[in-house]
Amino acid sequence: MEDVAGAPIDERAFGQPRWVRVDGLHLTLRFLGATPDVRQPALAAAIEAAIRGVAPFRVVLSGGGAFPNPTRPRVLWIGIVEGVKALASLAGQLNGLLRPLGWPPEGRPFAPHLTLARADGIPGADVRARRLIEVARDVRLSWEVDRIVLYKSLLGRGPARYEALAEAVFE
Repeated sequence: MEDVAGAPIDERAFGQPRWVRVDGLHLTLRFLGATPDVRQPALAAAIEAAIRGVAPFRVVLSGGGAFPNPTRPRVLWIGIVEGVKALASLAGQLNGLLRPLGWPPEGRPFAPHLTLARADGIPGADVRARRLIEVARDVRLSWEVDRIVLYKSLLGRGPARYEALAEAVFE
């Protein structure tokens, strides 16, 4: 991330995207939006149900890009090249379980990625997006996915922070 930034990512310099803190990197299966705390037990139960029968699997990160595109980036990301089918299956299972709880199906197709930075309206963000695409082409990082965690986003006063509310570990 610092290679792409050309500077330390923990210091927000002029013209820099808002980089995600390394301890805040996560892969989102489903964004829920503002949710009252009283709904947490139902969400935890849905997560437990979604992972029933799922064994741990490998995910490999490689390649980078930007949403909506590299010339007008709002989000800089690193892609998933292995484990996509398993992640998509989990996301689909979770969506099916959330629908009766009042969450409508996701309107966009599932696109697994790790968000590295937010670049909304930052001059020169396209340069950072091109650099990310170049640098991430040869990156291959892997880990074993063995759980789903329900996080609460804590926004305001500095970078976003995430509080784990529930966790379901694969069998």
